[in-house]
Amino acid sequence: MPEPQPISRALLMPRHWPAWAGVLSLRAMAQLPWRWQLRLGPLLGRLLMGVARGRRRVARRNLELCFPGLDGEARDALLRRHFEALGCGAFEFARAWFGAEAPWRQGLEIEGLEHLRALQAEGRGVLLVSGHFTTLEACGRLLTNQIALAGMYREHDSPVLERAVLAGRLRYASRMFTRDELRAAIRHLKSGGALWYAPDQDMLGKDTVFAPFFGLPAATITATHQLARLSGAAVVPFFHRREGAHYRMRIGPPLADFPSADVEADTARVNAAIETMVREAPEQYLWLHKRFKRRPPELPPLY
Repeated sequence: MPEPQPISRALLMPRHWPAWAGVLSLRAMAQLPWRWQLRLGPLLGRLLMGVARGRRRVARRNLELCFPGLDGEARDALLRRHFEALGCGAFEFARAWFGAEAPWRQGLEIEGLEHLRALQAEGRGVLLVSGHFTTLEACGRLLTNQIALAGMYREHDSPVLERAVLAGRLRYASRMFTRDELRAAIRHLKSGGALWYAPDQDMLGKDTVFAPFFGLPAATITATHQLARLSGAAVVPFFHRREGAHYRMRIGPPLADFPSADVEADTARVNAAIETMVREAPEQYLWLHKRFKRRPPELPPLY
């Protein structure tokens, strides 16, 4: 498991100063009163929508592909709400890593904890499968008050950001595994641990299959099937969303007969579960990612 390293002289070189400025900005954001963050989040999102033109085009295209039944006006409104949710999510990420969670507990609702309790009583590992929602960091931190929870993540290219984010997450996560540390993650699950995992992005170079997502073939990593097969862990859907100043989390029952002998069928089931989550709070899903970038050879590109 990676651990934050002491700050070396190399990290203080001028080329890293922009990254340090970003870290300091996040720390400052985390200390703002919660009521200010609620007001500033949507404003920050609207600013991002105006300046991040490339990502705005990607998000708009994703919404066209996934919600073809919406007219242009409705999609534009959804796009604006999405960027407002992104702005809120930025403040939540900062507070999760560097601030206090106390304001988040007010009005918090968690449904389905009994499923986790039953699996814990059996001593069985739990693979909590979710998607990349803007609330993932806030709700992940809140869930650690109920269960010791590890996470799997992709390392940052910047060593400064990597150090800061890892240190922030280890304030509440029991362990953090990089995506290359599958053996360690499997041992954690075999020992009865819980692991949060989001398999809903196209991980280039990884074992993938094309599985339906909003009716389109999406290159999807098969690690959910593999982790469950190798560890014996239960695969449990985990959905979270923001409602004004409050959070709602739902933990579903373990997926029955998972894993099966059919990796493609299992991967399709996982995508279907995440799609259901997205449809409940579409503005809070991360639409900036080119989810359909890789396509079957016979199909034309979508971006």
